[in-house]
Amino acid sequence: MKKKVGILGGTFNPPHIGHLIIANEVLKALHLDEIRFMPNYTPPHKKIDHHIRDEDRLHMLQAAIEGHPCFSVEPIEMERKGTSYTFDTMKALKARESETDFYFIIGGDMIEYLPKWYNIDELSRMVKFVGVRRPGYSVETPYPVQLIETPEIHLSSTMLRQRAAGGGTLRYLLPEKVIAYIKENRLYET
Repeated sequence: MKKKVGILGGTFNPPHIGHLIIANEVLKALHLDEIRFMPNYTPPHKKIDHHIRDEDRLHMLQAAIEGHPCFSVEPIEMERKGTSYTFDTMKALKARESETDFYFIIGGDMIEYLPKWYNIDELSRMVKFVGVRRPGYSVETPYPVQLIETPEIHLSSTMLRQRAAGGGTLRYLLPEKVIAYIKENRLYET
């Protein structure tokens, strides 16, 4: 029987409870074997704040998922460097794990953007897209996306970085170990 693996990509700068809720809901709804959180190196659609080291993003992500037996970090894009095109990444993962079915998890903002993805037609044959709603975005797309109902939380890493820089509270928005890592390493301070 083929292994069923969910891939949740993102900058995870920082990883927040919205990421964890989405991953857990998709894991259970689709009866997946595991969810891998895959931090981008350089996403083609947004600029990464390189004031934060890649190692810090990885450490925060590992802290966020610690203790969940079905969650892990997939560092393939960080190891490859360069622009993180999902097509190239999934092609490499499929070559490495030919007996695995991959479920690529995307939010409403990315569902709208799918027609602009690099090699989207071939990619949509390579993976099963799983979509979750995001406030303010449409889930209409010409590509096959299986929608999973999850609690909608209007939370973004950008807002959390701004809040951290201003000394605001991050309690209940980030896992405690991520908050501790941010404070200990003085991330996002201005």
